[in-house]
Amino acid sequence: MEQKPQRALAALLSVAVLVASVSFTAPRRPRREAAVSALAWAETAQPAAGAQQTALTAGSCVIPVGRAVGIKLFSDGVLVVGLSNVQGTQRSCSPARDMGLKVGDVITHVNGREVDTIEQVQSAIQTLAGRTMTLRVNRRDRQLQLSGAATCTQQGSYQLGAWIRDSMAGIGTMTFYDPASGKFGALGHGVTDVDTARLMSMQSGSILYSTVNDVKKGCVGEPGELRGSFDVRRDLGQLYANTNAGIFGTLDQPVADLGRAVPIAARDEVRPGAAVILSNVAGEEVKEYQVDIVHVYPAQAGELRNLMIKVTDPQLLERTGGIVQGMSGSPILQNGKLVGAVTHVLVNDPTRGYGIFIENMLDAAE
Repeated sequence: MEQKPQRALAALLSVAVLVASVSFTAPRRPRREAAVSALAWAETAQPAAGAQQTALTAGSCVIPVGRAVGIKLFSDGVLVVGLSNVQGTQRSCSPARDMGLKVGDVITHVNGREVDTIEQVQSAIQTLAGRTMTLRVNRRDRQLQLSGAATCTQQGSYQLGAWIRDSMAGIGTMTFYDPASGKFGALGHGVTDVDTARLMSMQSGSILYSTVNDVKKGCVGEPGELRGSFDVRRDLGQLYANTNAGIFGTLDQPVADLGRAVPIAARDEVRPGAAVILSNVAGEEVKEYQVDIVHVYPAQAGELRNLMIKVTDPQLLERTGGIVQGMSGSPILQNGKLVGAVTHVLVNDPTRGYGIFIENMLDAAE
């Protein structure tokens, strides 16, 4: 796959999507309580050559990390996030809507030419100057061909009336690192578009060095968030997958100071009771905080909300109010083993949230 050139990130300053099921894939509404992803959005390759591709299973050892990282992700194609009318020289119309384009469609080709950036789509539209064009789009699991023509505006430019996005960026937490393979996993849920709540189709992405500068404390009805900064010139590793159970990649170089390796727990080892999470809620410091696993949900196919946790640590409650956006991916440990990762916070109770089994993350990493 050809590497996408570095380009300006789409302007995304909103917090993570409210879910019914995160922000990151088409979520379903919970029965009684809204939950929000613990991923905080800001301003998002294949495994490294020579890396060992040994499958990680229960009993294997990985390093639980808990470090906040910047995430940038470039889409495979261009995502349609909105439709609008265009004021033409004679009338107002919506060429995109008229040709059958819908929110959530991914435009991959214009007149047979592959497009991956907003600039490529805009250039193609201006070059065609109102002549009929053919768009190839992915809609869910289907590939469609749509035809139509852009409208000339009163300013002399041509527009389709479609709002599009080609990239996302945010801050989340790295869950684990495997020194043997160089692989890492983060978030515990996928990266979805903030407007369509659909899993982003990824062409390329990376994680970046990040520092947590401040915390917006969570309260009932309003989830908090980590506020940080990351250096877009300082890639730490490359992403190779964006899945419902997390994002995965390989570090560019071995990291010596991430901590010690611990065993991976099997699903049936996880029990209600005391546990800890590792989180980075200030500067670059990762600390251990006390939580309780209050419920372990029965295993169901496709279900990735496996645990309910409650923050009991006085220091974390004072600092953040509980779980906040940006803590997605914080590793959960019980009895000295890595059992899962924090994924969501309950909007009406920031002390509680959901987690995913580490085994589900590892299954998605392969």
